[in-house]
Amino acid sequence: MDFSTLGPHVVHPYIFKGSSQKPFLAPRGVHVGNNRLFVSDTGQNRVFIWHELPTGLHQEPDIVLGQQNVGDSGRNAGGTVSSKSLHYPSGIWSDGTCLVVADAWNHRVLIWHRLPTENGQAADVVLGQPDFVSNQPNVKGIGNDPTSQSLNWPYGVFSDGKKLWIADTGNRRILFYDTIPKVNYAPANKVLGKPNFSTRDYENYEPIWPYALKISENGVLAVADTQFYRTLLWHSWEEAFGTKADVIIGQPNFDSAGQNQFGLFPDAHTLNWTYDVCFYKKGLLVNDTGNSRILYFKSIPEENNTKADTVIGKRDFKTGSENKDTIVGTDSSLYWPFSICVQKEKLIVADTGNHRLLVAALTL
Repeated sequence: MDFSTLGPHVVHPYIFKGSSQKPFLAPRGVHVGNNRLFVSDTGQNRVFIWHELPTGLHQEPDIVLGQQNVGDSGRNAGGTVSSKSLHYPSGIWSDGTCLVVADAWNHRVLIWHRLPTENGQAADVVLGQPDFVSNQPNVKGIGNDPTSQSLNWPYGVFSDGKKLWIADTGNRRILFYDTIPKVNYAPANKVLGKPNFSTRDYENYEPIWPYALKISENGVLAVADTQFYRTLLWHSWEEAFGTKADVIIGQPNFDSAGQNQFGLFPDAHTLNWTYDVCFYKKGLLVNDTGNSRILYFKSIPEENNTKADTVIGKRDFKTGSENKDTIVGTDSSLYWPFSICVQKEKLIVADTGNHRLLVAALTL
């Protein structure tokens, strides 16, 4: 990789490709909790756990979930859905003890209340399905209305260690649980983005395709709203239920939905297929996936369409995915990064289009 494409605020970068036996294939989820690294190796239907952040190109995982062995990669482990299987895992969260995985194409979320210690270890709890052997969208299949217990393509999860939020992407909503459930098929306590649990239609001021969400230490809620090429911000997550977002990043208003605001090239205030967001210091990192870059706002934006202060992954704000750095191949720079997380000054990026992680220190 040509690390100069990352920009001047990234130092000591290196690439990590996972297991040397069978490296990553389109990893979409990355998370660091209690110094452990968690990766959803989405294209190979498995989740990896490293007890310490790897420092080289390859390192064998300490634990693999969804498969019995590191070299396996079949959908639902090559069989039918179970408490041990995964199909297109995406969002992931852990505090180093509890582990939550969005098992997206099984239309469920799996919870391990104790960090797994064995390969292929069964989950303790399933949400979105009545049991571990069911996996239909909204339980009864496509076309059925959602409920407080059902899920449809849940791609994102977030917790503060006590409460749980799920980006129920296919149902165009976010579910909130006031405690991390300990029983299967637990109903959510509240829904964000819909007037009730059974509504399927949407308005432009609601999250249209919420893929990921994060909440800051001060209670600010950020939602990567992919389909309308924007990130939505609420100043207080507790006041977000039934209310419009306070600020829109990437669009001037709720009815605007253009890729890069219909421009030929990106800019400091535009987005294209944004899939993640992450609070950093007093500001915000926005994963601008379709432009293969990350935007940094030094402070939380207070107005719609605010310009970013810094770009990571491209040489300037007006350079997008299709540029001189990707004419021959994409591996010289970031390519369709789906997920980001931070550990102190360190940035970890799921560089999904290049089937790898990027790890680097930030000087922002």
